[in-house]
Amino acid sequence: MAQSQNTKVELTIKATSFQGLTTYGDLLVGDRAVEFYNERNPEDYIQIPWDEVDYVAASVMFGGRLISRFAIFTRSNGHFSFSTRDNKRTLRSFRGHVPEDRLQRSPTFLQVMGLGIKRLFLGGY
Repeated sequence: MAQSQNTKVELTIKATSFQGLTTYGDLLVGDRAVEFYNERNPEDYIQIPWDEVDYVAASVMFGGRLISRFAIFTRSNGHFSFSTRDNKRTLRSFRGHVPEDRLQRSPTFLQVMGLGIKRLFLGGY
């Protein structure tokens, strides 16, 4: 059984993890880490300590009224994508642990396409 890294849990919410196959479970935001536990297999879990988080990128639509998913980018282990029942509330609970300049909007589809076309014709990286 997995041991929680947190001593105090600030938020528990139903979530979906997009690592490989889609996994459903609970996302816990605590004083020491963000943790995701699979609802069917308790040995399938993700624990991300706050000191390991580099930045958080959110997919924002309709001027901030809808956040479809967010990704937590770590310093050494890549990134982890999640979606919760209330993404705004989840990201607000991150504010006390991640600096405000590290909470970012991810580029939209049109921004990514425009950047790709620009790089294609200008030949830059």
